[in-house]
Amino acid sequence: MLEQRSLNGHSISRKDCRLLLQSTKINLFLLLNAAFRIRRKYWGKDVTIHIINNVQNGHCSENCQYCAQSKFSRTAIESYPMKSDVEILKEAKIAYQSGAFRYCMVFSGREQGRQRLERLTGVIRAIKKKYPMEVCVSPGFVNKEEALILKKAGLDRLNHNINTSQKYYSHICTTHTFDKRLQTLKAAQSAGLDMCSGVIVGMGETPDDVIDAALMLRAFKNVKSIPVNFFLPIQGTKISKKANLSPEYCLRVLCLYRFLNPKAEIRMAAGREYHLRDMQVLGLYPASSLFMDGYLNVKGTSRYKTFQMIKDAGFSIKSEQNLDDLIQKEKECYNKTSEMSPRLVIKKITDLHPSISKERL
Repeated sequence: MLEQRSLNGHSISRKDCRLLLQSTKINLFLLLNAAFRIRRKYWGKDVTIHIINNVQNGHCSENCQYCAQSKFSRTAIESYPMKSDVEILKEAKIAYQSGAFRYCMVFSGREQGRQRLERLTGVIRAIKKKYPMEVCVSPGFVNKEEALILKKAGLDRLNHNINTSQKYYSHICTTHTFDKRLQTLKAAQSAGLDMCSGVIVGMGETPDDVIDAALMLRAFKNVKSIPVNFFLPIQGTKISKKANLSPEYCLRVLCLYRFLNPKAEIRMAAGREYHLRDMQVLGLYPASSLFMDGYLNVKGTSRYKTFQMIKDAGFSIKSEQNLDDLIQKEKECYNKTSEMSPRLVIKKITDLHPSISKERL
């Protein structure tokens, strides 16, 4: 029984992985129930909420074809250099008060350099001192020495996604290699840092590529968090063709990643609203985490709708904040007309700088 193999810490065969993803003989709801039993053993019914802060946006030298921040992209995004320490700390406070379990600071660009990382250590220490929530940083490529600097500063987790399989990687990026990404994972592992590393599904890859990436992440024992993104066809990116992803396939992918990585924090990440649509609540059965307040450059559903979905499905949040209090607070300022539409909405400058927006209110 595949569920028992996963619970016992064993992998499952490639043949069975394909069946989970593609076989109509495996009932989706039975699969979701099996994935939930694995999720429940390690995560109970808690949902960890992650809030992204684009501390630096745009002007990236890499040609990742899925990304609106690439210098090769024609997407009209708001670009800016690294935010001030004061602004980052104010936005950390907003994230904490909004129920975030983990605050994720994301940098555009290939790498940040020693001087930038040294400045970042001060920000990490200040956040950890003020707010009882975890901190994750996505800095681009790092070596072991740089990873050690971040660890000593108190960083809880370093994000560096593999995005797809090694075989398919050259189809989505040519300015760096898949091996270059693995070097960062290995550097973080050598430094003793926990890793967050995930994938983007729907960029033209095959089911075998999805399986290969899941198995690769399983091989890294320090990858404790796996964001599963579903490709958003943002106009202006090199891959702007709409991915042919059904809600059922997306749910099967989440189940596969839970079966192969039973103890990991599987995150229902970008694209949950766009591709899962009315079935996104079912994603909480294999996944134990989600992003709130949208993604790097695309808006998501409101906080109120996200909190209400979690509560209605019988889940709770892992947070210092009370879920019922958060629902009531967000309900009071909920604007139904601003809810995410079927089309993708690029974030405005006020979305990317929430602390400044609050000061203007």
